[in-house]
Amino acid sequence: MGAIPTRRETVARLHGVPAHRSTEERTEVRATLPGSPLAPGSARALVRALLTEWTDLGLVTSERLADDAMVAVSELVTNAVVHAGTDVELTCHLEDAGALVLEVTDHHPSRAPRDNGTDGPSGTPEYGRGLRLVATLAESWGVTYRTGAKTVWARLPAEGSPAADEIEAYAGELALERGLRVAEILAPEPQRAERDRDWLDRGALSFLAEASDLLAGQLDENLVAALTGQLIVPRLADWCAVWLEDESTGRWGTHRSGGGGGGEGWGEGSGAAWPRLARVWHGSENRIEELRRTLEKDPPRPRDGLRSGPEPYPWPSGALGPQGTDGTALAYRLIAGGRPLGTLVIGRCGLLSFPDEITGLVEDLGRRVALAIGAARQYARQATISAVLQRGLLPGAVAQIPGLSSALVYEPCDKGGPSGDFYDLFPAGDGRWCFAVGDVQGKGPEAAVVIGLARPWLRLLAREGYGVADVLDRLNQLLLDDATEAADAAARALVAAGGRPVTSGDGPQNRFLSLLYGELAPFDGGVRCTLASAGHPLPLLLGPDGEVRTAAQPQTLLGVVEDATYTSETIELGPGDSLLCVTDGVTERRSGSRQFDDGDGLAQALSGCVGLSAELIAERIRRLVHEFGGGAPEDDLALLVLQAE
Repeated sequence: MGAIPTRRETVARLHGVPAHRSTEERTEVRATLPGSPLAPGSARALVRALLTEWTDLGLVTSERLADDAMVAVSELVTNAVVHAGTDVELTCHLEDAGALVLEVTDHHPSRAPRDNGTDGPSGTPEYGRGLRLVATLAESWGVTYRTGAKTVWARLPAEGSPAADEIEAYAGELALERGLRVAEILAPEPQRAERDRDWLDRGALSFLAEASDLLAGQLDENLVAALTGQLIVPRLADWCAVWLEDESTGRWGTHRSGGGGGGEGWGEGSGAAWPRLARVWHGSENRIEELRRTLEKDPPRPRDGLRSGPEPYPWPSGALGPQGTDGTALAYRLIAGGRPLGTLVIGRCGLLSFPDEITGLVEDLGRRVALAIGAARQYARQATISAVLQRGLLPGAVAQIPGLSSALVYEPCDKGGPSGDFYDLFPAGDGRWCFAVGDVQGKGPEAAVVIGLARPWLRLLAREGYGVADVLDRLNQLLLDDATEAADAAARALVAAGGRPVTSGDGPQNRFLSLLYGELAPFDGGVRCTLASAGHPLPLLLGPDGEVRTAAQPQTLLGVVEDATYTSETIELGPGDSLLCVTDGVTERRSGSRQFDDGDGLAQALSGCVGLSAELIAERIRRLVHEFGGGAPEDDLALLVLQAE
């Protein structure tokens, strides 16, 4: 099989410049490689061709740089393919000073780059020798995390690395001849303590910064635990485990040891809440399950108090194989906001104790992990509260009306908070049914308060026999009285409890409500509909012949004008007539500077629905609204279709 084809693109191509490029434009090239075992070979071929071109142009004069680049790009691409498993983006940039920058980007940022110098297949030149080669050859190298992507980069000096006297490219037929030189670098591994100190001097601060960025955007505590393991292993420890605790109790269950013995510093806690082992990570994946089983038998039992510093933890020797019989393990309590959230345990084989620099760095990382877990739990609590509120603000079921079919589309923009749109379709007694489609100014708890006030009153007034206009009159007055200000205060208290301080903008304010409200009375041959629109997009009536007309007159928003008087209109829905009621999430859907309802766009869309059922009309309008804007809707969307049978 031939080499994998690559897609090369340059700055000149991206901006539409012809293929005849200047020398400056040729010094940065990008390629995309599929995440397969052939990718390293394709990457080497691409870099070899580039360096040949740059040498012909006089931009590269060192043969050593070319050899170093072959080794470095092979290792970087191999690491991305093996450990990320996604497509790989390769960027080669030749700086003015002659240094070569190689960047390899994958799309699995939660999987940190790993050194496969001892684990990878030894007989396949396509597979890497580990990042130690890259670190030796490069003047500098590092990892950059972005949303949905991770980039490992290396800067090779113009004259090549001095280590190239011992390391040469090992591709193709020269691999065996040069293997001994590679082994000189790989085999005599420096003392681990020296390597720790060297890395701590050069990379500890950037490690914490990158870890903070990676953890900060996670809204699931289990994902935070998984990322923590991948950040720590193998850089700081051979294995680690994360236990999560129920912070509502803040206690750990008493324990009868099931293995590993009791470690000094761990006491018999009290209470009934057991920790949950959320994540176990080991440098060798085939050890993970056995280690998990052992650790589950002996969960950490911290002493009472909120001390986050390291405490000795019993060594799980039986789970780590022949080379893991001795070692050191430490446990860190994860604490955020004065609440214990869990425990982080790290272990390293063959050590009597961790260096102080490592313990301090892990303690700093533990604080960031605890903050990320706390934020994820806060988000989960808010999402649960919002879901409960949302269920309480909407009807549990839509009423079935004789002689009338109905269809509903309801899509809140913010899946994690209460929507500002609402709907209802309910029996009012005496052979009458009522419907409502409304939109409250604002979103979140404040909007939920107004909806929670308006919807029950609509039902109550309708069942008391009030007509459509009278219902709107009374609801308007209700929104203007002092009870709304009291409800506003309750909503502000809820927001403050969720972590956002109350500001001057949270003071008492009016809450406006646009509402389309109607009453339905079936009769032989059709349905009589009395309705009124208070500041709401007007309903549209579609006839069997395709004619579309508005079915109400515009009136003032509710909650704006004191003593406003509302009027209603009555229409009859004959067989095949369809009434479409929407919120402004439909009419004001934007595509650039245009809105969906510009030029009677909604009426034109409805006119093309002749002969469709209520369900198909609702689905077609929803699809057209989504397609109009291209991206995700920026506002809540609700629409109701009523069709006489």
